[in-house]
Amino acid sequence: MSSNHTRNRILDAAGPIFAAKGFDAATVREICHRAGANLAGVNYHFGSKEGLYAATVRHAHPSRLEQRFVPEFTPGTPPAERLRAFVGILLSRLLELKTTDWQWRLLLREITDPTPMCREMLQEHFRAGFGALLGIIDEVVEPGVPPSRRHQIALSIVGQCVYYRSAASVIPMVVDEEELSAHYHTEALADHVTRFSLAALGLAPPITTQDHR
Repeated sequence: MSSNHTRNRILDAAGPIFAAKGFDAATVREICHRAGANLAGVNYHFGSKEGLYAATVRHAHPSRLEQRFVPEFTPGTPPAERLRAFVGILLSRLLELKTTDWQWRLLLREITDPTPMCREMLQEHFRAGFGALLGIIDEVVEPGVPPSRRHQIALSIVGQCVYYRSAASVIPMVVDEEELSAHYHTEALADHVTRFSLAALGLAPPITTQDHR
């Protein structure tokens, strides 16, 4: 059996355990027992329990941690179009996550209670996305808007997207099934959040009775 195969078995066993118990409560002994691996395998492949945890987070979300928040655009693409693309990408990532997956639960742990092992990794990832959004906002607000206000605008846009993830179980309680199907899929929500945000900045017409027909 190859060394790489053993390493992957340990990672696959560690993921659900770390997701369910967190870093502190999970034990290397339990992980190795589930993986059918020797206790020394963790130190050999990862250096320590901390190294194993960091590798597990990367193993759970390799594509998500490497994805760009905004695709490449040709020069001169309007900022409203780039904002729509950003919002669409963010919503698609949030809404495609399955709360039953250990990968999502592990990432959620790191977002709500970052560990020293992964804080820098996630900070770099989220700052890259936040920076991309700020770059778009800089083109649609007046020069001289203070950083604190620009940050609030960016966080308000992100907050709208996050709401549709966090309230996924609540929305069906107040919206009927037909409306939910027609107006709460990723594309429709991306259009709404983008237009709502631009309208709040005075850059789009107000929502009227002609909308959502």
